[in-house]
Amino acid sequence: MCCMGTAVKSEGRVYFTGGVSAVLMGWREMTIDVDLKAEPEPQGFFECLPRLKDELDINIELAAPDQFVPALPGWQDRSRFIARHGLLSFYHYDFYGQALAKLERDHPRDRHDVTSMRRDGLVNVDRLRELFQSIEGQLIRYPAINPDQLRASVMDFCSASD
Repeated sequence: MCCMGTAVKSEGRVYFTGGVSAVLMGWREMTIDVDLKAEPEPQGFFECLPRLKDELDINIELAAPDQFVPALPGWQDRSRFIARHGLLSFYHYDFYGQALAKLERDHPRDRHDVTSMRRDGLVNVDRLRELFQSIEGQLIRYPAINPDQLRASVMDFCSASD
């Protein structure tokens, strides 16, 4: 994080998601890649990624939940601060957005992460239901999503947690 923070030439935010959040939160020991999103994108951000990828010997992907499910209202305000290095502030991407993207994908590892989010108090099932319902009408814009299947997955997860 600090190399990236000193390599850029303007301020910005970097949001970590997926395996990075899982490792930093202690839910997993490792991840195979670093998924991140910059917003606003700092000057020099893309230029520093290849060097960082080589130094860490890890795959870096520009990926965030809002590429797989509609962005949830207020996601930036709910994103959890991690640290500031140089000109960059680092955050966990909103855990509700991460939870919905993971429930949509529905891999066992993703289910474990979402269960960990609930257990650690980062996701409340009533709020997850509410946020899902707020974006449900936008699912048509994501042709890879089966809306009925995602709804069932979200409601099953929330019901099992009650």
